Parts: sequence; structure tokens; C-alpha cells
Amino acid sequence: MQAATFWRTVTMDHADLLERALQVLAEAGARYCVIDGQAVNAYAEPVVSLDLDLALARGEIERIGPMFGPPIRIERFQHSVNLSAPNSDLRIQLQIDPRYHDFPARAEVREVLGHQLPVASLEDVLRGKVWAALDPSRRASKRQKDLADIARLLEGHPELRELLPQSILQLLIE
Repeated sequence: MQAATFWRTVTMDHADLLERALQVLAEAGARYCVIDGQAVNAYAEPVVSLDLDLALARGEIERIGPMFGPPIRIERFQHSVNLSAPNSDLRIQLQIDPRYHDFPARAEVREVLGHQLPVASLEDVLRGKVWAALDPSRRASKRQKDLADIARLLEGHPELRELLPQSILQLLIE
């Protein structure tokens, strides 16, 4: 089974939310990149997730936000804009935290969910995971997942170890 078909099946994306969102981004010439779990999957052994997190360059959400019309629902939060659709368990989060604004400029095209998409650089993926793992406002279970993602990255890219803060190294079980 191809990756895109598998993911559509897992997310029960009968609304084609992924395809619609990618089409809007492409038509707008949006500057974005894949981050978080799916970006880790692009560099390490993949795991299944219902989420697709994207970092947008500065000003992009204001420019492209109105292009996401029905049936796509938009929900705004402090650091993200979340896209959803009826008949889809897929969750697309557009990260607008300013710390991520430069990630798209360093992105490289990699395969994600059966699509060739811009993915944050390996170092940026790690940086985002460190920020998430150290964020005390995140649920403990989410921070544990972030640590597991960091461990997955280290398994395939041990040279990243030198980029990790000591506090993260102490939390990793090796």
C-alpha cells in the first residue's frame, strides 16, 4: 500500500483535507515546511500519526488563511491555526510561533505521506522537538513523545547529540 493511501486510510480522510490543504499551499506559492512528528518521520523510522504540522514563514498565514474555505474549518490559537474537515480525522496545524518563521528558508524536499514536500532541516526538526520537550505548558505525555522523537532522530543521526542541551540528554533513556 502506498504511503498516501495508507495515511488516508489511517486518518479516515474522506474529505481529502490533506489534498485540499496542499493544493491551497501550492496555488498560493506559500513558504512553509513540515515540522514535528511527520518531519521526524522523514529523517527516521516512521511512526503513525494523525497530525501534520507545518511551519509558515512570517506573514504567510495572513496571506493564505482566507484561501482555506469550506469545507475546511479554521480554528485559531496563540501559536497555531488548526485546519480540520468533516469526515476526516486528520489534524493539520499551521505553526505561527515566530521561532519557526525561518524554518521554511532552510527546508529541503523529502517524501512525506507519499508526497514530495518541503521538510524542515534536520537541525531545525531537532530544535523544534527540543523546544516542545522543554515547554512546561505542554502535557507530560506530549513531552514524552517529543523525547521519543528526539531519541529516534539520534538513532539515525548520532551527530545531533552535540546539539542537545544537557537537560534533554539527562531525560533520554539510553
